[in-house]
Formats: sequence, structure tokens, C-alpha cells
Amino acid sequence: MTALAPSPPASKAPAAGPGVRWLFRLHRPALYAWIGLVAVLALVLIWLWGPLTDSAAAAWRQYRSECADGDPCTYDQNAIVRYKSVYMYATGALTGLPFLVAAWAGASLFGRELEHGTAQLTWTQGLSPTRWLAAKLALPTVLVGAGTGLLVTLHRLMWSAGDGRIDTAKSWSENLTLHTNGPTTVAFALTGLAGGALAGLLLRRTLPALTLALGFVAAVRFLADLAMPHLWPAVTRVTGLAEGYRGSGLSVDSGLVTSTGAHIADPGCGPTAFLPACETVYADLHATGFYTTYHPESHYWPLQLTTTALVLAVAAALAAAAFVLLRRSTATVPRAGDTGKETTA
Repeated sequence: MTALAPSPPASKAPAAGPGVRWLFRLHRPALYAWIGLVAVLALVLIWLWGPLTDSAAAAWRQYRSECADGDPCTYDQNAIVRYKSVYMYATGALTGLPFLVAAWAGASLFGRELEHGTAQLTWTQGLSPTRWLAAKLALPTVLVGAGTGLLVTLHRLMWSAGDGRIDTAKSWSENLTLHTNGPTTVAFALTGLAGGALAGLLLRRTLPALTLALGFVAAVRFLADLAMPHLWPAVTRVTGLAEGYRGSGLSVDSGLVTSTGAHIADPGCGPTAFLPACETVYADLHATGFYTTYHPESHYWPLQLTTTALVLAVAAALAAAAFVLLRRSTATVPRAGDTGKETTA
């Protein structure tokens, strides 16, 4: 009698799915594009930080020493204009990165795959919807955070190198500079990624998801600008009617102070030292001085960190909403190897 070799026990493990490696291959062009974009912007910021800042600062020293008396003089005006132009373009590009991330996440990372059925196919091949979403968010979160963080650091170093040396350098409180010098830009970029995920899962179409993701970032940015001045105690400075307003920084409020200490709106007349006729206007209002409520430069990091924490909380909420939506919309998804059964995601 011929003995039969025992057959190996059937494996109960699900068939191997595409996994994270497959997702990486699918979006490899976007990865290379992101690395290239970060590298180019980093080189531009280093160029600004070194040669362009030094040449513009030298031109301003030349201007102050040779042109202060109003006589005809020569100085390197091109160096000043070049610094200003490159700074404007580099800062604008860094400001736009969160919107670029949102557009890519909403359109390509999620919207297109759900519209074409690629994601649904993946869920039937051993990768659950929840794991799919986690894998889709994990690597982009690291890359977006690291890349944007590097660029923000370089921008801060570049801006600091020109502060006080270049007369036309942007103030720390100028809106674009305020954010590109700190971690709020990183938080906006992560919000774009999370918002793109939610938009793609909500709409499951490429262009509508792209539009909604951009809307998420624009709304968060707008609301963050409104909230930031009120997230840390501000400083109030009161000056006489002859002096006008004093105090520079991130403005919160300004107006007139009355004899009772009340704050009222400024009629826009101006300091009495330059416009004596304004004395009658202020007398009718019982005004005794001007007040300015603002944040000095020493408040920069408290404002940045509190706003960053708030924006990151919004990003986390968007990501959590994406997971909840995915679970509800894919309550039963068949997996590879299942016959007539449905598995809860």
C-alpha cells in the first residue's frame, strides 16, 4: 500500500495584500516631485540667506553713507531689488505649499483612487479600509512635516540674517512672514493633507475633492489669522494726543482714550502736534490720548505655538472625521479568500 503524505494545513491568514509598498510605488512620482520642490526652495532660501542678503545689506550701507544728504550718488540698487524680488517669490511659494498639499491629497491621493475604484480593489486584496487610510496618511505626514519644517527653518534663518541690516526687509508681523517664519505653516500643510483625505472620502471625485480640500486650508488659514492676536495677552500703550500712536508689532486694536478711561473709535483726525485743529474734535469727544493694543516681537513664539497647537487640533479632527466616515461607508467589505462572507472593516 502506498502511503499518502499528509497535506499541509490550510493557512488561515488572509492573502497578502498590496500593503504600504504598493501604495509607495503608486505615488512614487509625487514623492519625487515633493523632494525636488523642497530641494529647489531650500537652495533658493540658502541663496537668500547668504549672498543675496549680504549684497543687499552692503547696498543699503552704501546708500546710507553716500546718499543721505540728497546729493547725486551711486549704490547697488540691483542688489536691493533682487533681494526683495526673490524674497517675495520664495515667501509666496512657501505660503502656497499647504494649498499644494491639499490639492494633491484631495485630487490624487484620495479622490482619484476612490473615483476610479482603485481603493475599493485594494480593500478586497487583504488591506482593510482603515489600514489603507492609515497607510495613505502615514508616509505623507512624515514627508510633508519634515519638508515644510526644513523650509520654515531656513526661511527663519534667512529673515533673521537681513533683519536690521536691510531697510526694506519685511517686519516680523507682516502676514506672510509671520507664518513662514514659524511652525504654523507646517500645521497648515498637515491640515491640507487631512482635509484632502476627508474631501476625497466625502466626494469620491477628483476635481470636487480638490476644491473642497483647498477650501479647508483657506478657511483654517483665515480663521487662524483672526484668532492668533487673541490667543496671548496683548500689550496696551497709551500716548498723548500730540504724539499719535506708538508701538509696533502685531496690531490688535487702537483708538482714543477718554477722560473716564473708556476706549472709543478714532475719528481719524491725527496728532494735534501736526494738526492743531484736531484739538476741538478731541475736546468734543472728551479724549485725552491714543491707545494701541498690540503684540511686540517678544510675543512671537507664544503666538506661534498657541496658533500651531490650535491648527494641529483642527488637522487631527479632520483626520479623525475621515476615519469615522470611512468606517461608516465601508461597514462590510469583502476580502481576498472570502466566499460568500463579508468582513467588517
